[in-house]
Amino acid sequence: MPSSVESPAPARTLASGTLPWIAMYHSVGDPTDDPYRITVAPDRLDRQLRWLHRRGLRGVAVGELLAARARGEGRDLVGLTFDDGYADFVDHALAVLTRWGCTATLFVLPGRLGGDNAWDPLGPRRPLLSADGIRRAAAAGVEIGSHGLTHVDLTRADDALLKAETAGSRAALEELLDAPVTGFCYPYGTVDRRAVEAVRAAGYGYACAIDPGELNGPHVLPRVYVGQRDTAVRLFLKHRLHRLRRRPVAGLR
Repeated sequence: MPSSVESPAPARTLASGTLPWIAMYHSVGDPTDDPYRITVAPDRLDRQLRWLHRRGLRGVAVGELLAARARGEGRDLVGLTFDDGYADFVDHALAVLTRWGCTATLFVLPGRLGGDNAWDPLGPRRPLLSADGIRRAAAAGVEIGSHGLTHVDLTRADDALLKAETAGSRAALEELLDAPVTGFCYPYGTVDRRAVEAVRAAGYGYACAIDPGELNGPHVLPRVYVGQRDTAVRLFLKHRLHRLRRRPVAGLR
């Protein structure tokens, strides 16, 4: 890690059994034209990771976070996730993550390699990573997970489509990477018991949602949205409220 990185403060210990804090990002680039508020500027991401560092926390991939928690460790770790697999992850996010000694999980769409976010009717169109871009991210130490094949609402998918979006996307990514893929992320954050069962049956070890309601377990991990407007004060409040409002996840330590 570069010498310019500040020394961390002592980590604040989380109570045993509390839910890991997992941040949800999307695009990292110019947030000017951003009707869905999914974009964080690189300098804002830098300041957000600096905030974590000052509190003695480090952002890591979800797989790494869960493995640490299973060992009874990792109370100083938070999960960093980036949905959709935008090309700007390699262009902008990787350098910022490296600066702060962080890793992350990148959830990608193997059915839209080199395409764009056509599912967002208001635009703007943002390019998605190609196969080479995904491999580049993986080679840099980023955990690659599936966001489905094409970004569809799994709660509205028929049986064939549901299997393709879960098991099919995992198979496609494992072939692309020649490595296991163990994480999944529900498009739009929408999830029901049928989708959870399909993800579990496809062999994923965990899956990320947004707010899964009454559903519980490692295949419906809730996350906290982080955007361009999240300054240090807002991050502090989100971190504190997440710890107060969320119940422990069954099967996690």
